[in-house]
Amino acid sequence: MDKTFDPHKIEKDCYVKWEQQGYFKASGDGDPYCILLPPPNVTGSLHMGHAFQHTIMDSLIRYKRMKGNNTLWQCGTDHAGIATQMVVERKLNAQKLTRHDLGREDFVKKIWEWKEESGGTITQQMRRLGTSPDWDREVFTMDDNLSEAVQEVFVKLYEEGLIYRGKRLVNWDPVLLTAVSDLEVVNEEENGHMWHMQYPLSDGSGHIVVATTRPETMLGDTAVAVHPDDERYASLIGKTIRLPLTDREIPIIADDYVDQDFGTGCVKITPAHDFNDYEMGKRHDLEMINILTDEAKINDVAPQKYQGLDRFDARKVIVDDLEALGVLIKVEEHKLKVPRGDRTGEVIEPYLTNQWYVAVESLAKPAIDAVESGEIRFVPENWNKTYYQWMHNIQDWCISRQLWWGHRIPAYFDNDGNIYVGRSEAEVREKHKLADSVSLKQDEDVLDTWFSSALWPFATMGWPKETPELETFVPSSVLVTGFDIIFFWVARMIMMTKKFTGKIPFKDIYITGLIRDENGDKMSKSKGNVLDPIDLIDGIDLDALMTKRTSGMMQPKMAEKIGKATKKQFSDGINAYGTDALRFTFAAMASTSRDINFDMGRVEGYRNFCNKIWNATRFVLMNTEEFDAGREGGEMSLSVFDRWIWSQFQDTLNAYEQAIEQYRFDIAAQHLYEFTWNQFCDWYLELSKPVLNSEQSSDAEKRGTRHTLINVLEHMMRLLHPFMPFITDEIWQKVKPLSTNNTDAASIMVDAFPIVDESKHDQSAIDDIEWVKAFIVGIRNIRGEMDIPPSKPLPVLLKNVSASDQSKLDSCGTYVAKLAKLESVTKLEAGEQAPASATAMVGEMEILIPMAGLIDKDAELARLSKAAEKIEKDAQRTKGKLSNENFVSKAPEAVIEKERAKLADMEMQLSKIEAQKAEIEAI
Repeated sequence: MDKTFDPHKIEKDCYVKWEQQGYFKASGDGDPYCILLPPPNVTGSLHMGHAFQHTIMDSLIRYKRMKGNNTLWQCGTDHAGIATQMVVERKLNAQKLTRHDLGREDFVKKIWEWKEESGGTITQQMRRLGTSPDWDREVFTMDDNLSEAVQEVFVKLYEEGLIYRGKRLVNWDPVLLTAVSDLEVVNEEENGHMWHMQYPLSDGSGHIVVATTRPETMLGDTAVAVHPDDERYASLIGKTIRLPLTDREIPIIADDYVDQDFGTGCVKITPAHDFNDYEMGKRHDLEMINILTDEAKINDVAPQKYQGLDRFDARKVIVDDLEALGVLIKVEEHKLKVPRGDRTGEVIEPYLTNQWYVAVESLAKPAIDAVESGEIRFVPENWNKTYYQWMHNIQDWCISRQLWWGHRIPAYFDNDGNIYVGRSEAEVREKHKLADSVSLKQDEDVLDTWFSSALWPFATMGWPKETPELETFVPSSVLVTGFDIIFFWVARMIMMTKKFTGKIPFKDIYITGLIRDENGDKMSKSKGNVLDPIDLIDGIDLDALMTKRTSGMMQPKMAEKIGKATKKQFSDGINAYGTDALRFTFAAMASTSRDINFDMGRVEGYRNFCNKIWNATRFVLMNTEEFDAGREGGEMSLSVFDRWIWSQFQDTLNAYEQAIEQYRFDIAAQHLYEFTWNQFCDWYLELSKPVLNSEQSSDAEKRGTRHTLINVLEHMMRLLHPFMPFITDEIWQKVKPLSTNNTDAASIMVDAFPIVDESKHDQSAIDDIEWVKAFIVGIRNIRGEMDIPPSKPLPVLLKNVSASDQSKLDSCGTYVAKLAKLESVTKLEAGEQAPASATAMVGEMEILIPMAGLIDKDAELARLSKAAEKIEKDAQRTKGKLSNENFVSKAPEAVIEKERAKLADMEMQLSKIEAQKAEIEAI
């Protein structure tokens, strides 16, 4: 093996072999285990959220594959209507063309060309992450078979009266000129104003005051509302006001929705331009007056003076006119939530248009029942409350979009406006006996991408055809997804799958947390705190790093942090952690928390973990490759250390499997790390050396230890593999031939997962070695505290030695003396006084090391005083920071907590130093 672990050397070639050998395909044997990949946008690239969730899914798939399940990870990409259309339109704009210059048919061809050339970025990046879906089954939501499923569902729902076309209020993006979903609207708090206006009563008896943040919408007011119990306005209910700037009278109505304690208690009602007003308008049968064009300009329904003005230009003119009339009485600064399109940044308008809808009430009940009955389980369980809240208040679903890219709605209009729905124009004509002379035009709109992705669980399995996959892998085993799309995707998949297959789509829904930066802030390009997982895996050269910094994609502090890691790790200017280190980081962070703060220091730590495993393997191979490790039989004697490490492995395996079944990947990773680093790499390798290197050890003892070294390592690689696929396969290929694993598997990923063997659990061995470890650690702690060189042999006195302690001394004392570098071990008799000593405890037994002659008392006191002085200075600086009001008010809470923790640690160190000084002065 190479002396150092280099992920670049093994990862890409290893993955190619896996894929070429067909290891990712379902085996056809064993109980089915299926995961559906939430389809990423075809325009997308792998971000930290993807990498996190894909690591979780792949770990589950690899684990279940090794457990002998018939595993399928169904992958694919979403056509991403808005995003993809925008990408291709930008390319056309660069050539000074628009999609209208090409026409719909040629524009869609351009999109397909782009998809073939550039649409596979994210799937290639998934390969770099080591994911193992069945790429041969990869689908695209615009593939013919998925398009057939979409069309079939639309037609059937329409025929049942569950899809209809109607004029309702939607989120409208005036740049994209389409309706958008709530998920594509970002509500941000911004500084604005509140305009207070007097609306005169029609009978001339006075006026009422209303307030608004959007004065231009007053042109569409059709009522003023007050609370029915508000005594101030009880006499006005039923009267009318004359709407300024227009020639209209509108009524004063009473509605419980009005908050009589907010503002003046009077609310202007604009049903065509506000979602709450829209619902009130329906309750009171108010006129719905739309005053905007689809480009958010004032239309010809408004007074002529304002027609054609952009909404914000119109606002200025209308405010000036209201002021001139003397009805604008006050303007206040006001913070408000402004809805903006997540792709255009433009202010979204509530807009009254004709759209297609799914009537979801009848679909929602079976979906609610599936979760309430426990047929579908949320993990963590508390997310079912979010699900119920949405589902019990569900509104009809707007499924149409005014785009050219997507599944075109299979509806046709004749010249009289009649609507016909069918799988094709020919089917429509035949079904409705329409003559060729009747002109039909297909609806220009396409379906929302959430409509096609709602069919993902069964459309990917071949529906509407009856296929073996549909029978075997529906329901799938677990859906791994984020909380932000529980309603937009998860709930809709449950509704649609229940409706069209009668089955649930998945048994478990594992909701992951949101990956944030180390300060707890959401990663975004605008904040410059975005990390690219591929940069962390493959490395980023310094030029690319500086480009990201200067472009604003990365904060200077973060760029500096990565830059320092770059110089520290590689002389050629590349900062690469490799896939395994990143994946293990994600697994270790996968707690039940809603938010997960990503710390690059942890990736570096797990890169060191990979190095530790690599170096441990080199040690094992050096001590087993050219020696008899018991593969061919022969007498073997397992030492207490050998029996201990096998016991620890069984306990780790058992705890790991329990954690995985509970989706506690963080706990599973913690058990793996503890066993691998601390128990095997540190303790067992050290404990094995006295056996291997001693002339007093028999051949059977040495054979037993070599057998244990190679076989525990081989088992450990299989245990680690789901989280760390590359390094484990590379090492497994080298250690398996020396182990007693006689399977014919050509790769670790298709080998069997280890099985818990309770016969290898030896509690007495565990007790003995825990005693040995405590003894050695006690000695090492004294050496560290007193600055005694590790090579200096120490005389040890023992006090309060029990019969159990004596038994362990008799069996393990020789090894303890060698590993702790002891000169002598003397047991004190009851009542015998010991000289001034440093002490440590092993249970009730006391370890004493006489200090006289071991240390230079004055020099050691001087060293400790100097250390205390440095810590005291650092503590003063930190106290200064925390007492600085400017720092405390501006710094993120995570940063402040970090400083507080540093101060607490320094105070603890100072206390410890004072205790050490007192001990030394007593000598």
